[in-house]
Amino acid sequence: MLRGTTAINLDTKGRFTMPMCYRDLISVDGISQLVVTIDIKRSCLMLYPIFQWKIIEEKLSSLSDFEPQEAAIKRLLLGNANDCEMDKNGRVLLPAPLRQHAKFEKKLMLVGQVNKFEVWSDINWQAQVQADLALVQSIDFSQSSRLKELAL
Repeated sequence: MLRGTTAINLDTKGRFTMPMCYRDLISVDGISQLVVTIDIKRSCLMLYPIFQWKIIEEKLSSLSDFEPQEAAIKRLLLGNANDCEMDKNGRVLLPAPLRQHAKFEKKLMLVGQVNKFEVWSDINWQAQVQADLALVQSIDFSQSSRLKELAL
């Protein structure tokens, strides 16, 4: 399970170092293959271990190329998907067009989301946290059976 938030740095070549605590979780048979793509609603990237990406890819392949909304989602997610492998030193290269999409500078945040990571610029992450907190504070948890089950 991928969880937690970790501050990471982007080097001049567009790489970041995967924290040690995640390296075994994303490796299969000693290979650490990942797929990175854009988030279509927010200014961040989604980084999937390959075994999790295959599940997403299967769902995307079932979308219609003739339904404009489905085709757009499919085009954006698959068209921006890039394979990337973690090297022996734990470094992961993020493609330049995706770094530009997410407005990355040096300081990033790696956010575990169970089956994937979100990769945010530090500035955008802080803004998202504030927006999420404001939204959550306005929720009436008693009106949603799914949220009520959290029993926080």
